[in-house]
Amino acid sequence: MNLIAAVDRNWAIGKGGDQLVYLRTDLKRFQALTTGHAVILGRKTLATFPGGRPLKNRRNLVLSRDPDFHPEGAEVFPTLEALLAAAPEDAFVIGGGSVYRALLDRCSTAYITKLDAAWPADTWLPDLDALPEWQVAEEGEELEENGVRFRYVTYRREEMA
Repeated sequence: MNLIAAVDRNWAIGKGGDQLVYLRTDLKRFQALTTGHAVILGRKTLATFPGGRPLKNRRNLVLSRDPDFHPEGAEVFPTLEALLAAAPEDAFVIGGGSVYRALLDRCSTAYITKLDAAWPADTWLPDLDALPEWQVAEEGEELEENGVRFRYVTYRREEMA
């Protein structure tokens, strides 16, 4: 499985149920990487999408304990076990915080947009730089959009002996 997220200097990913910042360049990268793949997300993350609708050209696998939650165009799973039984190996975990934490150990690659700023936040991704099993595999050049500097960093999880 893969993970994709944008994090600030403190590995924050959101506040109040939304992303910290929206960068057109990063959204295009997200679309390019995830189109044609399954995406795994929580109900609250789905609610942040335009119209609260699932992403087009992707199989949307939503984790939710709400038995009345049935968004058109998405598959809803009440448990992590049920979701994992249906998720393909090349799926992308796209948030939010509890879904990232639940599936981090099942991911082998993490596509991280590192934002060179810090925002007030209430949701964080575990700091992959502090976890010995995660290693930087590729680091892109610094980019800037709307005054926000950022770079793309790809991490790979190594099997621990």
